[in-house]
Amino acid sequence: MRIATYNVEWFTTLFDDASNLMEDDAPSGRAGIRRYEQLGALGIVFNALDADAVMVIEAPERNRRRDGTLALENFAAKYGLRARKAIMGFGNDTQQEIAFLYDPDRLSARHDPKGDDAPRGAAATPRFDATFRIDLDIDARPDVVRWSKPPLELALRTAGGFDLRMIGVHTKSKAPHGARNPDAIMRIAIENRRKQLAQCVWLRQRVEEHLDAGDPLIVLGDLNDGPGLDEYEMLFGRSGVEVVIGEEGAIQLHDPAARRATQRKIGTAPTSARFWIAEEGRWMETLLDYIMVSPNLLGRNAHWRIWHPFDDPGCYGAPELREALLAASDHFPVTLDIEL
Repeated sequence: MRIATYNVEWFTTLFDDASNLMEDDAPSGRAGIRRYEQLGALGIVFNALDADAVMVIEAPERNRRRDGTLALENFAAKYGLRARKAIMGFGNDTQQEIAFLYDPDRLSARHDPKGDDAPRGAAATPRFDATFRIDLDIDARPDVVRWSKPPLELALRTAGGFDLRMIGVHTKSKAPHGARNPDAIMRIAIENRRKQLAQCVWLRQRVEEHLDAGDPLIVLGDLNDGPGLDEYEMLFGRSGVEVVIGEEGAIQLHDPAARRATQRKIGTAPTSARFWIAEEGRWMETLLDYIMVSPNLLGRNAHWRIWHPFDDPGCYGAPELREALLAASDHFPVTLDIEL
């Protein structure tokens, strides 16, 4: 079975309010890319993935006027994807949903959130659409944390009867959007990192509940973080990715790219996203996207791949796919092939 996570930049701009694809030459949410160009590129990428299931990050929005699941199913029908059934969990107001697109012939999925909707302290784990209290800045006053994009918790069953849990995640971005001077950049960056780290602590508590219960578990999506990603990490002692994976001595999740990034001393780490830094006139590449699995899934012939257009030989050697990956999004898909 192939499971993927893919952050599609401003997917929602490619659909009208009736959830129909807008295949025209109007600008998409990607700089310099027309809507028909991004849709065509996404069709090539999704078909190349040929995944049984895709956790779509920045999926089309869902509200009183728009149906994001229908938009994804219309997209799947247009491009003939096996993964043609969509499901969402708690909605949000960011126009960027978390959705699961899957092949109903290979598995079933249902939204199955854990916890309750009452705010709790760090000793308990509330539901992801509630609030979480934690004192991260050690001022003896708990901060109230909310998810702008609540994680999608799924109970899955394969056609062969194997049950597992899955959590799709899009944590807080640490980019200092709106900052106009160096002081504001520092203040907003530290505040955003604090929020991102708090979300990862919240997520790790849910992960530990599943690990303690022996549940086969996959945590996947965009964590907006990686070890050594910015200079403010030292203020908090560790990255959010390390928090979610788990400390030494605890039951840990596994993702080989994350492991390489946390253990590297010299050389380059894997990357899954590529952003243009206008003020510096260059591209920045970083590792933001992960598929983490519980130890009881490691023995199932698990194989990971980052579909990077330049770093992956299969992608680089296929010019149509390489160009499609660059046009489709500022993130690249990550896949896990595993026997379930």
